Order: sequence, then C-alpha cells, then structure tokens
Amino acid sequence: MAISDHITTYAGLPIVEYPEGSPVADPALVAWRVDDPEYEGGEIFEARLAGLLAEPWAGQVTTLVIGNWGSAYDTAAPVERIAEAATSLPSLRALFLGELTFEECEISWIQHTDITPLFEAYPELTTLTVRGAEGLSFKPLRHTALRSLTFQSGGLDAGIVRAVADSDFPQLNHLELWLGVENYGGDATVDDLSQILAGGRLPRLTSLGLKDAEMADEVAAAVAAAPIVARLEELDLSMGVLTDVGAAALLAGQPLTHLRRLDLHHHYLTEPVVARIVAELGEAGVDVDLSEADEPDGTWRYVSVAE
Repeated sequence: MAISDHITTYAGLPIVEYPEGSPVADPALVAWRVDDPEYEGGEIFEARLAGLLAEPWAGQVTTLVIGNWGSAYDTAAPVERIAEAATSLPSLRALFLGELTFEECEISWIQHTDITPLFEAYPELTTLTVRGAEGLSFKPLRHTALRSLTFQSGGLDAGIVRAVADSDFPQLNHLELWLGVENYGGDATVDDLSQILAGGRLPRLTSLGLKDAEMADEVAAAVAAAPIVARLEELDLSMGVLTDVGAAALLAGQPLTHLRRLDLHHHYLTEPVVARIVAELGEAGVDVDLSEADEPDGTWRYVSVAE
C-alpha cells in the first residue's frame, strides 16, 4: 500500500479543505482538512488552523484532518496546539493526525511527540488515527468514548503497543496497528501484543488489524490461540510478510468461520495454502482477501509500508 494520495473521506464524512472549501451548508457534516501545502515552516498551517478556530461555526466541527504542519520531517506534530483548541472544538469526535502522502514526507520520517494531551483534551473523541511514529508516545490511560484507534507506521515502537495494551478502552471496537519493520523502529514482539490478544481491556473490540508486520508469521501464530478472536468480526493481518508457516498456524488454531472478513492481502503464500484458505474459510462464508500475492520463494520479502 503506497500512501500516494490523500484520502477523500474520513470517519464517514467527505473531506473539505479549509479555507478553500468554506463555507458549507452544515460544518458538522464534513471533515475539515488543515495543512500547509507550501511547506513554509508552519506559518500557513497556523494561520489556517487559527482561522478555522475563529469561525463562528467552529463549535459545530466534528471531524478534523491534520495534514502537513509545515515541515513534518523535522518538526513534531502540533499536539499541544490541537489540545489547546479543545475549547473552540467542543463537538470534535474524529481526528486524523499526519495525513501526508509519501511525496510530502515518508511515513517513517513524520515527526511526532507525546499524544497523551489529545486523549485528555478530547474526552468525547471517538475516532483517532495517527500516521507516522518517529518520536511518538503516549501514556497508558482510560478513555471511555474512543471507538476506533489506528496507528499507521513503517515501524511501531514497542512502547506504543504496550501503552495500547495497558490502556482501558471500554468502547473501542476497532484497533489497527501497523507494526512495520525493525529498521524503522518496529521493535514490538508478540509478547507485547499478548494483553491486546487477551482482550480483557477491550471488551467491545470486534475489528482487529495487526498489519504491515515483518513478523507476520509470529503474529498469525499468536492470533491462532488468542481469546479475543472468538468475538471478532473482522481480522486484518494484511500488508506484511505472511508465509505458509504463519497461515498454517492460523488455520490450525481456533475456528475462524465466525469471521465476517479476513484480510490477508499482500502475502507470500503458495497456491496450495491459498486454496486451503479458500476451501476452509471462503466456502464457509468468510470474505477473505488474498490479493497481492507475491513470490513465495523469493529471497527478498518486504512489508507494504516501511520507509
């Protein structure tokens, strides 16, 4: 998956650039995108964000997409600035931090910081997506409104995985972690995932993505025996280096026929194993994505998103 184009919708709403797309009939029914297309060190971004916050309808904004804040490759995301804006954005429910294409900044170069203030400033936030993981951290916490949490990275630090595992998200129904590769900071192990896979602090989780993983076979083996799987509707192990070893472990584990969808796209499976998955799961009604097959005997195996 090359991050080559900007998304056009977020949290179910069409994205509108601020200020170019303003005004609209109902500011609550669009996702407002704020960024600095000129890479001017943040001045344009700050002017646009300040302008949005000063609008008489700012209190109606439900969804915010933060693009380039000026120089994302050497300046950390403006977390404190967005947290401080909470009084002007009382209706904010969905936030995407770092929606940049690879031409604007490679995913593993996007600079971040401690995002704990976002959880604290927006207790009613239901959807949070963060792209990039360099310098990213947050403290384990309890957030009672969050329903969807996504970390997109070319290498996710084990500290982030453990912070998710140690947090209480009683309403979370979608969790997506792009684990990435060690060369870009992806140092999490399956042991770091164990509490997530146990599911005790995620009582409503029905959709789990452990994606883009260099250790995809190990993840698949851990998932095969994970208590949380029995209540999942969607399982996503795509974009990684999944081979016959991992797929065999997955199929040898607990039943998966209850799943609505199993996403394995971008894989290194042989044709006999693909056929077995289709026979055991696809024919049982599971929507299985086995697209983007790569050469299983190749000497160089890679995840979809790294640098």
